Amino acid sequence: MADETIRPYRIEIPDDDLADLRDRLARTRWAPEPAGGDRGYGVPLAYVRELVEHWRERYDWRAWEARLNAYPQYTTAVDGTTVHFLHVRSPEPDALPLVLSHGWPGTVAEYLEVLGPLSDPRGHGLDPTIAFDLVVPSLPGFGFSGPTPDTGWGPRRIARALAALMRRLGHERYGAAGNDWGSFISPELGRIAPEAVVGVHVTQAWSAPPDDDPTWPDKLSPEDRAAWDAFRHYVEHESSYGAVQGQQPQTLAHALSDSPAGLLGWNAQAMRGLDPDVLLTHVTIHWLTGTAGSAIRIYAEAEREEPPTGPMTVPLGVAQFPGDLGSVRAFAEHAHTKIMSWNHYDRGSHYAAHDAPDLLAEDIRGFFAALRSGPRTGLRGGGT
Repeated sequence: MADETIRPYRIEIPDDDLADLRDRLARTRWAPEPAGGDRGYGVPLAYVRELVEHWRERYDWRAWEARLNAYPQYTTAVDGTTVHFLHVRSPEPDALPLVLSHGWPGTVAEYLEVLGPLSDPRGHGLDPTIAFDLVVPSLPGFGFSGPTPDTGWGPRRIARALAALMRRLGHERYGAAGNDWGSFISPELGRIAPEAVVGVHVTQAWSAPPDDDPTWPDKLSPEDRAAWDAFRHYVEHESSYGAVQGQQPQTLAHALSDSPAGLLGWNAQAMRGLDPDVLLTHVTIHWLTGTAGSAIRIYAEAEREEPPTGPMTVPLGVAQFPGDLGSVRAFAEHAHTKIMSWNHYDRGSHYAAHDAPDLLAEDIRGFFAALRSGPRTGLRGGGT
């Protein structure tokens, strides 16, 4: 019988690991940059050097470690791999369980700013009638879950693992929310466990154009046309990392696992614009846990999974933030039959949980409040 024990966990990185990181950063071998190479050729040398200096001289991992350790954490084995998660119980007696999924190159640290408002709204001056018991996993292969021991960990298999985790925690009815890859995983949860998932909230509703209607370009609204044009520009000019990670992630993994400066340069292309300490926290977690190589495999595994065979029937809510790409409502309506809310915001970014946590938390709260307008019995589970 598989071991389903749920074990308390605390992050305690050895001092030697931090000293080794600083030593490696001090001995970085920099790639020469040609004149003009700081524009249009990828992440500039000056930007990475500045981040490396901050990482080595001023960044305080222990402060972030303490922030994470302020929340209850656990690990358990699911489908042959370790899953680490935060389990933040609400003081409200009628809280709705909610699983929050991050993406790449993110980690559980992505949601630190929204844990309080979502789990303890009363303590944050918000309406306490909608509150959440939060389950925030490190995706299999990411961060404190450690490297996955086998292949096949695409969004669907991850969703199956999260459904198993929620059952193990005693959550029979719950919501799912996510960003980036979490915006793929959360709808997959809705497909896999529609009887358990109350609703799905995402920050990107990525869907392909319908292949059964060749006239779709003529039917796009101006807003959808702008979103589609922006996404095509991204694919043509800024998505090279996805192609590499989707085709040969192990080839890249050797470099990312050996050089912290190399890992920083690679991951920073997807996180530029974030506060340096926030960006470095995500990179540091991948470095210290040895998951730089396993985390990028999600791109390859997603390419190898069979596409969904039908639309998701669970209610869906979408929060769109400036500069985020891929959410074309006309396409999403082919993949999801119950789009209940679709809101646009004028601040924030792809990482809204970091730079617009108030807007994201309120959108999540509003979406699930509407779904819970009926009876609210039997929603809270037991577990840790």
